[in-house]
Amino acid sequence: MTTSSELTHFFKPDSVAIIGSFRKGFFGGYVIVDSLLQGGYKGKIYPVNPNYEQVLGIRVYPSLEQIPGDIDLALIMINARGVPELIKQCADKGVKAAIIIADGFAERNEQGAQLQEQVQQLAKQAHIRLMGPNTAGVVNPIDNFYPCPYEAGYHTIQKGAIALISQTGMTNPQAFPYQDYHCGVSKICDLGNKCDVDECDLLEYLAEDEHTKVVGIYLEGIKDGKRFLRVARAVSSRKPVLIVKSGRTTQGAAASASHTGSMAVNDAIFDAVCAQTGVIRLDTFDELFEVPKIFATQPLPRGGRFGILTITGGMAVMAIDYGAPFGLQLAGMQPQTASFLDSIFSGSGHMPVDIGPMMAAVRGTFSRYHEILDALMADSNVDALLHIPWAHPSEDIIESYVRAYENIRGRYQKPVVTWVYGPSSQAVSELAYRLERMGFPVFKQLETAIKALGLALQYSQKRMASDAQ
Repeated sequence: MTTSSELTHFFKPDSVAIIGSFRKGFFGGYVIVDSLLQGGYKGKIYPVNPNYEQVLGIRVYPSLEQIPGDIDLALIMINARGVPELIKQCADKGVKAAIIIADGFAERNEQGAQLQEQVQQLAKQAHIRLMGPNTAGVVNPIDNFYPCPYEAGYHTIQKGAIALISQTGMTNPQAFPYQDYHCGVSKICDLGNKCDVDECDLLEYLAEDEHTKVVGIYLEGIKDGKRFLRVARAVSSRKPVLIVKSGRTTQGAAASASHTGSMAVNDAIFDAVCAQTGVIRLDTFDELFEVPKIFATQPLPRGGRFGILTITGGMAVMAIDYGAPFGLQLAGMQPQTASFLDSIFSGSGHMPVDIGPMMAAVRGTFSRYHEILDALMADSNVDALLHIPWAHPSEDIIESYVRAYENIRGRYQKPVVTWVYGPSSQAVSELAYRLERMGFPVFKQLETAIKALGLALQYSQKRMASDAQ
């Protein structure tokens, strides 16, 4: 069992040693020091390299031995052949954890695998926890800890409740536009080759993390199948765990071995594992960033009856089709709700509620938009709501949507998912930004919005069934 304090050294260290080159560029020690400073890290920073005297106004030490204070975390970016000796120096210094950003280990060849084994054994003997090698490291927005080895062009990420674990740097800041990710993040971690810390360790750690509500994972292989079954089942009973696993094909499995040295799990077996543990399997890498938003920001649906408020009837029909395989069914409507909608425009009191005809016939429809949205949310027949707003560039229309969401925020224990369309990509982006800043997830595709709602329903049903036993 991984203790929380062990992994805290990776995400919330009081002191960091950075071993590598400090030449200015898009990668390396200079970038890490700059990222830590720009991100607001308050701990002690100890750059280490005998060829430098200072970097960004901070003293550079010739060796770990000459650092005056204790070191919680070492970030290692040197040639792979020098890593074993450096781990010995970390042991002598009492370093508690190390992230080996350097590559050239098990993902490379047999010689690299042997080198990785040597490093692992040295660290184990010294009680040093390792992450990597071949990793882009970690990010902890909650505590302003951004030890990013690659230049991303920005230095902070909105704080939130989504934790992302992966075996690729594609979830780290240099590869994803987190400045546009308005739901926010609690932790990011690239596991790399997983010579020590693996997905089970991170799941156990994040299960106890008060800032994390949902965990999204990209996996190429599972290190310990029996342990994963046990840990995944325990964690998913407390928090949603969503996984994208690559290596579905023979060629994909072979590629994962050369990427991180992972042994892929048979795809059918992995499906069975997900079914047994309650883990939610995703299909695409893009879904890893999209689907968790509903779990991070919305209450779980208590049933599968979903209402639809739209200005496009065609997409409402598509949404009904998309939802059926997940157990979602179009909600009925309470008589008082139907009567209210019919009072605005005759014939509107049924599902899906299509504002298109009302908008064309009734002057000032958008001035009453907040009443319409509120009436649907208040309807006891509606367990969840899909909203499809038309983001016309008119400021009045955008503001009417914002007022409507402000009116329902925090008042109902049922989820709302949103897909925005319109003639202006700028207006679509602006509305999505403003809604997500209020805590309402907006999805890039209608299919993804419905899938997220459907997966939330299935997770909710499993949780309720488990609680009833």
